[in-house]
Amino acid sequence: MGTKTFRIKSEEVEHNWYIIDANNRVLGRLATKIATVLMGKHKPYFSHDTDCGDFVIVTNASKIKITGKKLDTKFEYRHSGYPGGDKYIPYKKLIKTNPSKIIYLAVKNMLPKNKLRAKFLKRLKIYPDNTHPHIAQNPITLS
Repeated sequence: MGTKTFRIKSEEVEHNWYIIDANNRVLGRLATKIATVLMGKHKPYFSHDTDCGDFVIVTNASKIKITGKKLDTKFEYRHSGYPGGDKYIPYKKLIKTNPSKIIYLAVKNMLPKNKLRAKFLKRLKIYPDNTHPHIAQNPITLS
């Protein structure tokens, strides 16, 4: 006599909208909160193989706080695929040119490395200032 387990289907999941203000928030702690909501781990019917996450809007990405010496020692790494085609961009330069990318990379590396990661990242909306075009979705504020 086995017990029946509750499994929700992807089409039955309701995807809510949440908004997070990144003003003076530490990068790593903010990224874990965002990744948790994107995966749906805050929901009681969470399952690893089902897409049950929500949309996340991040505002004030340019005012994120990076602790320690990470501004000087941490780099964004890219490679073109050609010999000698590697590029290292320090976070000190990246936070001035593209602060949204710092949050995007932190969240991307915290998500599982499988087919669902692309779906999760499509639901992440990052804006460098306080304005965003998603007012019609009535986002819920996350502390």
